[in-house]
Amino acid sequence: MSAAPVLSNSFRIASETPADREEAEALVMAAFGPGRFAKTAERIRESARIAAAFVARENGRMIGSVRLWSITVDGLDALFLGPIAVAQDTRRGGIGADLVGACLGEAQARGVAGVLLVGDPPYFSRFGFQPAPDVRLPGPADPQRVMWLPITSAAPSGLALAA
Repeated sequence: MSAAPVLSNSFRIASETPADREEAEALVMAAFGPGRFAKTAERIRESARIAAAFVARENGRMIGSVRLWSITVDGLDALFLGPIAVAQDTRRGGIGADLVGACLGEAQARGVAGVLLVGDPPYFSRFGFQPAPDVRLPGPADPQRVMWLPITSAAPSGLALAA
């Protein structure tokens, strides 16, 4: 994980360390609850390896977390983004956007084909994500929420698989 720490507002974004993992998992559980395990995105995360992960801390407290997962889509090396979790009392402070920015910087540094996610189009389109109607996931997903950010390749077609 090569990204340098980012200072933004009063919080700091840095690469997740093994010591952060349990706290990051608790933050994700608080944000999404156990229902997250039923989502198709979890099918990818169950078998993919973490490529990079970032946490946001304010005064030592973890207030945000995001992970990137190694995948392939139609034989192209790519990254799968998510979940993004931000502590409820710090939402709307730009933390999520800064975490996405750290992920996109990592993707560019790695030179992957692109970044895939399942998310809210109005939120993610501001980062350059576009609908990826020809990408299939290992389970049901609203095709309007499957999005691709091209790094070295336009949106591919085919099945997204753990790399």
